[in-house]
Amino acid sequence: MFSGIIKKSRQSFFSVRSFVRTQPLSVNYGIDGILVAGALGIAVNNNNLFAQRLGADDFQLSLLQLVPSLLTLFLLIPAGLFADSLRNKRLMMSVMLVVSGIFYAVVSTSAFVPVHSVYFFVVFLAIASVAVNGMYNLSWQSFFPEAVEATRRNMVLTFRARMTMIVQLIAPLAVGAILTSIASDSGKIAAHQLFYILAAVMLITNAFHIRKIKAVAPNEPKRISFSEMKIAAKRLAGNKKFIVFALVILFFHATWQMDWTLYFIGQANYMQMNELLLSFAPVGSMLAQLITLKFWSKLNTKRGVEFTLTFGIFGLVINTIAMMVGVSLPAPFGIIVFLTLHFIAMLTFANITLSLFQCLLKVVDEEYRSFSISIYTCLITLSNAVMPMMGVLLYRAFGGDLNGFRYAFMVVFALRIVAGLLWMLRNKYAKS
Repeated sequence: MFSGIIKKSRQSFFSVRSFVRTQPLSVNYGIDGILVAGALGIAVNNNNLFAQRLGADDFQLSLLQLVPSLLTLFLLIPAGLFADSLRNKRLMMSVMLVVSGIFYAVVSTSAFVPVHSVYFFVVFLAIASVAVNGMYNLSWQSFFPEAVEATRRNMVLTFRARMTMIVQLIAPLAVGAILTSIASDSGKIAAHQLFYILAAVMLITNAFHIRKIKAVAPNEPKRISFSEMKIAAKRLAGNKKFIVFALVILFFHATWQMDWTLYFIGQANYMQMNELLLSFAPVGSMLAQLITLKFWSKLNTKRGVEFTLTFGIFGLVINTIAMMVGVSLPAPFGIIVFLTLHFIAMLTFANITLSLFQCLLKVVDEEYRSFSISIYTCLITLSNAVMPMMGVLLYRAFGGDLNGFRYAFMVVFALRIVAGLLWMLRNKYAKS
């Protein structure tokens, strides 16, 4: 028995060593995913909790989405032009990681601010978020096609997604357990501060790690000028595939983002979930994605990323059902049913992570890739700025109580079905 276990362990060890030796690009992108996902997993998932402990109300919680998104909108288009002008886009990635790390460290001092600590937290969190979720993501998406040839993208993204999901499976559970084990609010706030500092260290570490990834097919740098911007804009306006794709995905994102703040309100206020229970939803989400990632990756290869993405879009419909049922049943049954349905919904979510970016790369202008990606990201960011607050306003318009909460989710439910139907219609149009 023991000899069999030892034999399997040795085989696994040599298999991993062989993969590291033969697939260094996948490994380096995997480490990149671990560090970024680890930083965001221990910091971002708990922004709402930290803000509440600083005294934030429902409106101020919605600012956590609004302010970073608005700031990103002002910066993304010039950042896209700037990225297209760079011969080495990896440098922009490194700088943005360092900047985000520095400002996450500043965010950790929010509790020490005697007056308006919530707004201090919101402003500096916005700067850190824009650096990593806006500028870093833009440069990452622009650099990825230069570093990874088309035939290997699905494989590299699959491995990176798997590493990311493992971290996102462990981090929220560990953070939730730590916060739940601390009795006093002051102790919980101190723990939040340490999490932000650790996130800063991980992001800055990644800034040095990604230097190992080299561009194999870099685009020729473009001049930054008004005339060049006009050329890029005209090329973009004539790209019908991109325009249709962007509009359909924008509507999908709007329906997805509409309940982000409401989801936290439902869990924390109506289901009375503590920190450990709150961590179960993201942990269940990552476990579901990790289980199904290989299946969606193979389906991408067999049927194409557009076909696979359809399942992810419709899967989010189940999330609205999970929340409506969860808040309607008495505890602890409501929590159990909510987490079960949420897990089922997330079985399809891995293909959004895996397929959406690949779908985008198929419709962008290769010559002005960064500019096209920045316009696309601006649209998604605009939705991200507005829709969580729109969800809260809808909830308040329906009365701001439990019934109003249910009605708001019924609206989101209907809109997500429409988003899925629009995506199917787009795929039919794209084929013709």
